[in-house]
Amino acid sequence: MARSANTFVAFALFFCATAASAQSLTLSGFLTGRGVYANGRKSTLEGGWGRLDAGRERTEGFGVAQLGVDWEPAAWLNVHVQGIARADRYEDRRLGLTEAFVDLRGGDFRLRAGMFFLPTSRENREGLWSSPYTVTLSSVNTWIAQEVRPVGAELQWRRGDLLTLAGTAFRGNDSSGALLAWRGWTLGNRLAVYGDDLALPPLDPSFARQRRADDRPVTTSFGRDLDGRIGFAGRARLSWPERGSIQLAHVDNRGDRRLYGGEYAWQTRFNILSAEAGRPEATVLAAEYLDGRTGMGFAPEGFVQMNFHAAYALVSHKLGRNRFSARLDWFATTDRDHSIAEINTEHGRAWTLAWMYELTPHIRTGAEFTQVTGTRETIGVIDSHSVAVEVRYAVR
Repeated sequence: MARSANTFVAFALFFCATAASAQSLTLSGFLTGRGVYANGRKSTLEGGWGRLDAGRERTEGFGVAQLGVDWEPAAWLNVHVQGIARADRYEDRRLGLTEAFVDLRGGDFRLRAGMFFLPTSRENREGLWSSPYTVTLSSVNTWIAQEVRPVGAELQWRRGDLLTLAGTAFRGNDSSGALLAWRGWTLGNRLAVYGDDLALPPLDPSFARQRRADDRPVTTSFGRDLDGRIGFAGRARLSWPERGSIQLAHVDNRGDRRLYGGEYAWQTRFNILSAEAGRPEATVLAAEYLDGRTGMGFAPEGFVQMNFHAAYALVSHKLGRNRFSARLDWFATTDRDHSIAEINTEHGRAWTLAWMYELTPHIRTGAEFTQVTGTRETIGVIDSHSVAVEVRYAVR
């Protein structure tokens, strides 16, 4: 699967570069170097119970390269391919595809087909699904980045700048929900790629796929469909140019809860209410609230049923080359299967302070502090904090 995904990325980029004229081809990307010191439990990226991308009183280094290609041979057609490459010590995919879709436009309608992020995030509003505000994403969008990436088609209708309505049919998100149930909410900035293997904390191996019998359990981010069922999503958005917007979205992967080749098709559905006021180039207020439920398996055999919700509120102010941002996060999961073997209930909150500085039109530096506090029923306290510094070079 890794070889096929990487081959597809290379072919798509080559096709766009050779088939498109210079006038219709646009390249964008980031080269990012990041250093993170964090305490607390073992990092989520290596199958620990921590809430951050680093942990255990150590400093981690992360290198990330992102590239996006847009080919627009006609006013009604756009092809977008986005990939990522990583350099760090973790075992998930080093190279892969994050988005690939085709847009067909006509009048007030747009048809999008492929793999894409749903436009629900109020913080990941820059190109390549990146945030101008903080180094670490909110708990809501950390989960979206890892487990929610529809592979299908979306029809959108837009009436000027005021009203947007859209409906999506998708497949390939059957494992969505496994991370929240077994690991809980986290804060990070890792964009999963197609077919990524995401580490899980120690658990009953019958509930998660393992690379080998003696290896740590993993779950697939999104990729091949397991149960053959089509999920759906819908959203409605009201916008007031230069003043703000409000949006409600519903997502249901319609998983059948059954086991397929060592991995379950989770049944996951959730709503996201988001709002924004102000202007990002000056002062902006943004917030999102996510509420849903997930489950797998059937009683009386091994099964999981859980409710989850999370929210954040963010304020950001841009002053010359500086941007100052503050964010508060709240998150929780509630166990509904009442299994003695695993209680999935947790409650927590976090706050983040970030300072970004535009050194040049292409180079941005950043510094950030994040504090997480909370408890999980089966492991106790999940408190931790991190300090991150970042340098990013933008290609545009």
